[in-house]
Amino acid sequence: MKALIAIDLSPASWEVIEQAVKILNQSDDNQIWLLHIANPEPDFVGYEPGPQAVRDGQAKDFHQQHQTLQEFAERLRAMGTECTALQVQGAYADKILQEAEKLQAEIIVVGSHGKGLVKELIYGSTSNQLVRRAEIPILLVPTPD
Repeated sequence: MKALIAIDLSPASWEVIEQAVKILNQSDDNQIWLLHIANPEPDFVGYEPGPQAVRDGQAKDFHQQHQTLQEFAERLRAMGTECTALQVQGAYADKILQEAEKLQAEIIVVGSHGKGLVKELIYGSTSNQLVRRAEIPILLVPTPD
């Protein structure tokens, strides 16, 4: 099965990966992608670029996130599960759906953080957007707040 596991690099991300792999290992010939969506650079979303120090900080954050993502992938490979790590920038739900389509994923796995009812109603959530918009199955893994 071709699976896209979208993680936010929070402490709960490994739990999401473990649960996904546990389910995916029930079938043979899996292809797994670990995906992290980084915040877009201000230049790409219509904001002024800002001082160089801000841009340098964003580049450092992006690099650190990429390194953490690679560590998750290496940990998974050490357990005998092959995967490819991907990091892109943009709006979370949009990018997850775009990558899933591009990779021809058959399932998307995401963690579902409980934001609380009021925040959920006002802001929605990435997982809710995915459930509403995806054309393939979504596996939601509940994670602690």
